[in-house]
Amino acid sequence: MQASAQKSLVTSALSKYGLDQSFLDAANLRAPVDHAFDLKESTTVAGKTKVILAKFEPSATEHERWKVVSVDGKSPSLYETNTFRNARAKPPVDKPDETTYKIDSETTDQMVISYKMDAASIPKEASFLKDCRVILSIDLKNKQLTQLQLLNEKPVKIGPLTANKFEIVTKYFYDKLTKRYFPLNDNVHMDAAFLGKTVTTQIETVYSNYTKGR
Repeated sequence: MQASAQKSLVTSALSKYGLDQSFLDAANLRAPVDHAFDLKESTTVAGKTKVILAKFEPSATEHERWKVVSVDGKSPSLYETNTFRNARAKPPVDKPDETTYKIDSETTDQMVISYKMDAASIPKEASFLKDCRVILSIDLKNKQLTQLQLLNEKPVKIGPLTANKFEIVTKYFYDKLTKRYFPLNDNVHMDAAFLGKTVTTQIETVYSNYTKGR
């Protein structure tokens, strides 16, 4: 009953503006598995940047759907390719806890709603996500979701690091032909302490050239 009440407040507010509510289902916001697309991932740690170019091809076998084109402009090693593929093969962790939905703000132009993820669905290695909140920004003029932000609510332990700030911002565009959202880019920012020093990590991922798979 609590879950129903919390979510109904949000769905009622969205219905008031005639909004498509498909973005409340986290599965609809993932990178598509039925489209080919290009990816550019730039990781900067302590001022040093590593750039990976890759392609996703849905018609390939599951293990070979991701092709790493280059790493810092050079052909990737087998280790680099497998490391990238294994990271992308991990199941998504994005199930909402429907008892935590709330409307953070509402103006004539924008509505902001948020929720926490379902703690029972978060694997041990990603337990820090229990202390994060997902924030959705909706453009009420265009009646579309513009971005998703995941933000820690307190310092979190990520592997050997303690992060005072952990944030992921994903921006989207809505394709009217397929009536679905596609990610444009992800930006990860983490300020973490390691051996008494603060280490800043930034990861920018850009998606492009979406093409319907065969």
